[in-house]
Amino acid sequence: MLVGVAASSVNGTDLGLRRGAAGPLTWGRLPLTLGFDLSGTVLACGPQVSAFAVGEDVVGLLDHSGGAQAEMVVVDQSRLAAAPTTVALTHAAALPLAGLTALQALHTKAHLHSRPSGTRVLAIGATGGIGAYATQLAALAGAHVSALARREILPVAARLGAHDLLAREDGPLPGRGRFDVIIDTAGALPAGHLSRVLRPGGVVVSVRPVDPAILRAGVTRWLGRRSPTTPGPRSLTAVATRARSQDLARLARLVDSGDLRIPVQAVLGADHAAQAHRLAESATPGKVVITMEPALA
Repeated sequence: MLVGVAASSVNGTDLGLRRGAAGPLTWGRLPLTLGFDLSGTVLACGPQVSAFAVGEDVVGLLDHSGGAQAEMVVVDQSRLAAAPTTVALTHAAALPLAGLTALQALHTKAHLHSRPSGTRVLAIGATGGIGAYATQLAALAGAHVSALARREILPVAARLGAHDLLAREDGPLPGRGRFDVIIDTAGALPAGHLSRVLRPGGVVVSVRPVDPAILRAGVTRWLGRRSPTTPGPRSLTAVATRARSQDLARLARLVDSGDLRIPVQAVLGADHAAQAHRLAESATPGKVVITMEPALA
């Protein structure tokens, strides 16, 4: 399918690629066009396309080749879903990568849908791109959500549905065995601290690859401890975001029903991409979106 791109949001992967931190992802592929999620309009369909028609607005997530920050992209229909209709198409570009990561961290990895109502979830970095979605989706699933973020932006977490507000400046979290699920979007707390506040049978889900150094430090040992009085081992895992059309469609429906807000901080034109990256690196709440000139069919 050929899609005319309306906008693409800035994600951590884009920032890492620009800084040269992605290593093997760029070998033999430079120059590289950034952008992994997009919103836009279908311009043309191949003979095997059955889910969309020319003129439909869509959102999607590209593969590791990127390329969404362009006027047009070719993308497989399995990576797309109908765009939500209740928000501007440019804002919808902030949904795919961050929204899918949060949804799959909570439900594919932490199995929140199989846990009882009132399950205690800690969202670390609760107002960032992924964290803002994780906070909302956990609350929608009936969890009791604690948001950890800088004090000045905790009111944002409250508006997203967090029940408890925890300031990062206050230092280590008090208590033991407080949380059933920890979604770590920021890598802000040491592994030993996470082990103390995680309940037996609980899970830590990182949205970043788990550093082998952490595993060598013995995280797997404390996560896997069992005792006769505990319901099961603690676990540590990381989410590798998948471009599942069904999941993306689910997110779009939640947006249209008013249950999920797309947390957009700023929308800038492609000629202000450098400013967009600076904003995305500033740790202010929400997502930064870059708009493209509309492609002509």
